[in-house]
Amino acid sequence: MFQEDGSSSVTSSPLQMFPTPSSSSPPSLISPYPWLKDLKPEERGLYLIHLLITCANHVASGSLENANIALDQISHLASPDGDTMQRIASYFSEALADRILRAWPGVYKAFRSTRMSVLAEEIHVRKMFFEFLPFMKVAFVISNQAIIEAMEGEKMVHVIDLNATEPTQWCALIRDLSARPEGPPHLRITGIHQKREVLEQTAHVLIEEAEKLDLPFQFHPVVSKLEDLDVEKLRVKTGEALAISSIMQLHTLLASDAGGNRSPMAPMKGVGVQFQRAVQMNQGTLGELLEKDMVNGYSPSTDSASSSPLSSMPSSPKIDGYLSALWGLSPKVMVVTEQDSDHNGKSLMERLSESLYFYAALFDCLESALPRASIERLKMEKMLFGEEIKNIIACEGGERRQRHERLEKWNQRFELAGFGNVPLSYYAMLQAKRLLQSYNCDGYKIKEDNGGVVICWQDRPLLSVSAWRNRR
Repeated sequence: MFQEDGSSSVTSSPLQMFPTPSSSSPPSLISPYPWLKDLKPEERGLYLIHLLITCANHVASGSLENANIALDQISHLASPDGDTMQRIASYFSEALADRILRAWPGVYKAFRSTRMSVLAEEIHVRKMFFEFLPFMKVAFVISNQAIIEAMEGEKMVHVIDLNATEPTQWCALIRDLSARPEGPPHLRITGIHQKREVLEQTAHVLIEEAEKLDLPFQFHPVVSKLEDLDVEKLRVKTGEALAISSIMQLHTLLASDAGGNRSPMAPMKGVGVQFQRAVQMNQGTLGELLEKDMVNGYSPSTDSASSSPLSSMPSSPKIDGYLSALWGLSPKVMVVTEQDSDHNGKSLMERLSESLYFYAALFDCLESALPRASIERLKMEKMLFGEEIKNIIACEGGERRQRHERLEKWNQRFELAGFGNVPLSYYAMLQAKRLLQSYNCDGYKIKEDNGGVVICWQDRPLLSVSAWRNRR
């Protein structure tokens, strides 16, 4: 089945013995698929990728009977508490099923009518992501260092946080500013969030920290959705040195430029995902399988805009206007953290292939950090990653808010808005690398890229951090 060097050939693929989902084979003849239970883990992983790609093609073309058969087979192989491959397949198959159901709004609304969204639980899950994985800590360290360096010598510092849910970053900044050789500045933090109770909790923590260190401090809450923000409410004053922080927020504004909510079942021009290359892989985790696929020459990102010149950037009035408004505030520094992947492709197949790579790496990170039976791991996969996957795969138009883009595209957007790149200092990089080393895991890496830094799992970029200033 596999060649002596460990690779497999297309002609000797183990997938040749697998029946391909087809409407010509009624479900009653292939269910309950007794042969599936005999698959070895690597064969099961390959077949799950095959089924997901096949199912997505059927969904994109509107062939629901075939999609249903593929989903039925996936259900016999995938599991939210199985190995990495099985867990990934569970959430992607759920997302594809969700996309199908959205074609019938009445059925979809009835199916979800009793579901509850508990804000406290959502915040708790994000805190677990902060605690168990290093990405947010590294982003906070780099962001704070860029702010401290930009504010050297300033006596009135104003920081605007575009999503003030996590006070940890600003507690660290308060401590650093209070220890300045020239003495602490007067610090004002404006926090933006659509829930008043979140801002109240953040304010309580920060005021307590500032009082403990005797640092002059004010917290200004702005209750608003990011896309509805009135810049006048930020109350930027003359004489203040302004910093702006955005942690994984700006990509959601791209949804505002998407127009109406097009039906997710509307026919799309599919991207021909070449599964023949997937059968050349025989390693154990989805991350390894997909990375091997890249070695074989397949690149999941086919968005030409990623490498296009500035003049060919597609017009995005909402984000362009938003960045122009922030530019008009004349910030000394604006630090931006974003997921570094292209999940904003027009076709379902583009987004499926790109997000498989991205979330495979995140699931591998969790594999290294937490045991399989961990309830924290299950909650993060279900409530955080699973919901993001569902939004990327199942939603269209304004409902699809997880429109992650690469650092190169964000660079183009900021430059067009009149911002200039601020190089991140050696000391910021040193702090970030030391923090990653404290996790005692060889998988995490950080590297400079396109004027910013990217935080990687193995060689797969997952998060980018970049700093900008008003360029007049």
